[in-house]
Parts: sequence; structure tokens; C-alpha cells
Amino acid sequence: MSIKSIDPTNGKVIKSYPETTKAQVVKKIEQGHKAWTEWRKSSIKERAALLRGLADQLHIQRAELARLMALEMGKPLNDGLAEIDKCGAVCKYYAEKGADFLQDQRIETEASKSYVSFQPLGVVLAVMPWNFPYWQVFRFLAPALMAGNCGVLKHASNVPGCALSIEKLVKDAGYPAHVFQTLMIGSNVVNEVIAHPLIKAVTLTGSTQAGMKVAAQAGMLLKKTVLELGGSDPYLVLEDADLEFAAETCVNSRLINNGQSCIAAKRFIVVKKIEKEFTRLFVQKMKQKKLGNPLEADINLGPMARADLRDELHQQVLKNIEMGAKCLLGGRIPAFKGQHAYYEPTVLSGIKKGMPAYSEEMFGPVAAILTARDVEQAIELANDTSFGLGAAVFTANEKLGEEIARTRLQAGSCFVNSLVKSDPRLPFGGINQSGYGRELGLFGIHEFVNIKTVYVK
Repeated sequence: MSIKSIDPTNGKVIKSYPETTKAQVVKKIEQGHKAWTEWRKSSIKERAALLRGLADQLHIQRAELARLMALEMGKPLNDGLAEIDKCGAVCKYYAEKGADFLQDQRIETEASKSYVSFQPLGVVLAVMPWNFPYWQVFRFLAPALMAGNCGVLKHASNVPGCALSIEKLVKDAGYPAHVFQTLMIGSNVVNEVIAHPLIKAVTLTGSTQAGMKVAAQAGMLLKKTVLELGGSDPYLVLEDADLEFAAETCVNSRLINNGQSCIAAKRFIVVKKIEKEFTRLFVQKMKQKKLGNPLEADINLGPMARADLRDELHQQVLKNIEMGAKCLLGGRIPAFKGQHAYYEPTVLSGIKKGMPAYSEEMFGPVAAILTARDVEQAIELANDTSFGLGAAVFTANEKLGEEIARTRLQAGSCFVNSLVKSDPRLPFGGINQSGYGRELGLFGIHEFVNIKTVYVK
């Protein structure tokens, strides 16, 4: 059996990779555990130096890695370069901050000494998606290795080259053997990996359905999980917003990674008074984005990652239109590129409750515009979702925007006058159907440690 890397621009096989057999999976987990028994003893200074070395390797190999992303999942080259740079930044961040985050915390009690110590758990399984094939892994990998854990990666089956290159990057940076390993396996083997007694925890970024399955399996075995799942992020545009800026920011957020991002803006909730002008600007700016081969330097949008995902998105678009939504732009598979995974930037308006764009995640370059009569209804519409990953509000009233973001929008990350983004310095994650737990920042490194109380009388 093999795992194939397929070019989404034409459907041709780039390369086939042999799957890791079940016996090899067990061996790799055992090797990871053996490596951990020594790695856990390494000093914070040693771990920080290796993370800096990993950042250096990312910089050295950035062009090659960006090209690999373009070939395997259609990310435009400039976006790929930015993703690799962000991976280097998260390595440097934890190299700098790890000592502070992991130092013992003294707590005064009647004991002669009492404190909290942060100790590594062991081998952590990472189940990762294709849409940000490096960043999704590195935002787990950097804090996990800094905390003294080891990792095994089950990456998405359509980015096998990226998956193996991450293992090579770790090796090139000088880490001990087997501290981080890639498992070339399908989803059907994940439950067996979770069940292995030497796997101590699981982190998954992916769909809500995938998260439920992993959570159920890990929960039966009482293993810690962190889940970053789907989203249908609302962006509220209020009457006093700078519409030119809001439209530009909203378009950029909707089209991040060809529209295939959990935290890309999905639903644009616009107060009625400024709906026509915002919609005009939004459509105008969407029209300006250039669709084409991701290996070409001036391209804004490449193909979607797979043809089946494109076809699924198109059916969602058609269903919205059948139910009364208006298609203001796009809504078509480009005739000259229809042989595989391209899809036109699309804008739908008149979205109502019951339509797919109201309640489902539209994972691709499709924007849904909803109209609210006032601020109160805009907030109500924003929160009328099973998801809860990110949200944003655009307004000239900074105090009002902050109040809405802080207390009224129900999501893990709420931004004012900015697109929602992950940042190594800030915790990232969702609530409800968007998952639980946090990555990045102080909270991210504490997810996969034993928060141990030590009491000395």
C-alpha cells in the first residue's frame, strides 16, 4: 500500500510513498518512548538551543518547503514562504520564553516548601490537516519539544512529502534520534495508535467529526486531548466602520489559504444601513484576486487542495442559491481549469437561517453576507452557531468594539478591527463544536505537561 501525493492543479501523481506498517508503527512508538526517557532529562538550555537550530533549518530550506506546499496542496508560493517564516518564529518564541513558562511556581503553605512543577508527559500523537501543513504541526511541535515531550505525527494523506520533510527538519537541526517521527498511515490506523499504552496524549486539528472520533477513543482510555476543529467565524461590520478598510480586511481573511482555513472569515454580518456600500466594496475587492497556478509569483489564489473538496463546496453553493441566496460573484468551476480543483472566488448574499452558509462551514473561497437590522441583531446572528473558534468586529468606537469582543461574542479568539489570526504569543483555540484546549502562548506549553504539586514538610 502507498500514500500518493497528487498535484491539485492537474490531478497527476507527484510521488508515491510506502505506508508505515502496523509493526513499524509500534516500533516507532517504542523508539519514541525510549528517546523520551533521555530527552526528558535534557536541560531547558539544551532544548532552547535545538529549537533555535530548528528555526535556522526552516529559514535555510524555506524556498524548497514553500514549493512543496504549492505542489501538494496548492498554496501560492508567497503564502508558503510566510507560513515557513511563522514556523521559525514559533520556534524562536518558545526557545526564548520556555524557561519562564516551565520554571517552578512557589506557593506559600504551612510546608517548608511547596511548589508546582511542570513535567513532560511522554510521547504525544499529533493528528494534523493539510491546509497549513507546516504551521499546524509546528505550533504543537515547538512547545511540546520545549517541554521535554516526544512526538509522533499522523499528517493528512495528501501532504506526505510535507510530513516527511518535518521529520527531516528535526533531524537536520540536531535533535536526538526518534524525538519526533512521522507515521505514514491512513485515518483507519489512528485508533490503534491512540490505544498504544506509550502514547500519553493526543492533539488534533481538523473537522468537528474527526475531533469527536479522536476524543471518544482517547476519552475511553483517559488520555488528554487538545482539539482545534472547524469554524464558521462571523465578522460584524457596524455602521461607523471604515468600510474601505473593513472590506479589504474581510476579503483577505476570507481568502486566506485559498479560503481553506478554520479561522478564515466565513460569515459577514453587516448592519443594514451600510450593507449596500460594504457589499459593493467587498465584491469589487474579491474580483481583483487572481486565480491560477500557485507556482506563479503574482497569483493570489491557487486551486483547492483536492477536487472532491471543491465539488463538495460547489454543491453547498448551489444549495444556497436554490434556497434563495443571491450569487453576486463566482459560484462556478472555471471552465478552463475544471479538470481538477480550482474554484472561483464567490460571494453570496441574502443568507438566511436554514441555508448551508448560515450554519455549515464553507471551506473554500466562498463568502456569505448576512444583513442585521442593528448591532444587537448582528451579535445575535454571530452567536447563532454551533461553532466558536474566532470572531471579529469592525467599528470606529473602540470601546464598544472591545466590549462586544470581550463579553458578547462567543468564541475563543475575538478581534477588533483586525482579521482573526494565530500568534505564537497568544493562546489559540475554540469552544463548542470548534474544540477545546489551547495552543500557543503560556497556555499552549502547559497543555502537555504534568502540572505536579510538590510538598515538602
